[in-house]
Amino acid sequence: MDKGKGVMVGGRRWAVDFTDNSTSPSSRDIPDPPGFSRSSQDQDDSTLSRQKKDAESNWKSQKAWEVAQAPFKNLLMMGFMMWMAGSTVHLFSIGITFSALWQPISALQGVGKVFESYKDSRVDLLGPKLLFIALNLGGLALGVWKLNTLGLLPTHASDWVFSLPPAQEVEHSGGGILLR
Repeated sequence: MDKGKGVMVGGRRWAVDFTDNSTSPSSRDIPDPPGFSRSSQDQDDSTLSRQKKDAESNWKSQKAWEVAQAPFKNLLMMGFMMWMAGSTVHLFSIGITFSALWQPISALQGVGKVFESYKDSRVDLLGPKLLFIALNLGGLALGVWKLNTLGLLPTHASDWVFSLPPAQEVEHSGGGILLR
């Protein structure tokens, strides 16, 4: 078969087959381009596969760290939104505060799902998972702090008055006559 000719390959009419199965220099019509050496192409397949696996594990590790740092951006945005909402109790500030509480809680419940695509025997996910958990706990703490500044947390004794027993009478009045 001539090199570069249009032939039927895999049922496609205009596919071009550029494979060169021969290694002898006499059968090659076209010289190798500058900088190309056939010895580099004949490397061990195990070396290439090991390099591919190393590159893939490095990529997975890098992406895992990026995913772990993502809650920091959310933390800054949520902090700004809570600051803009003010410290008065109204619908917007309560909505922002409960959103700031809900997002970290739901993220903490799905830590395994978040890092599942980066699982590999060569990639250590403990550090990224711990950072992800720490940043989400920071977001949760920010939401609890905002609840406290709004006065929605029961932190004073007067917030628990309903649970106290009724006060006992200390004095009794008999309705008597006072004589002087």
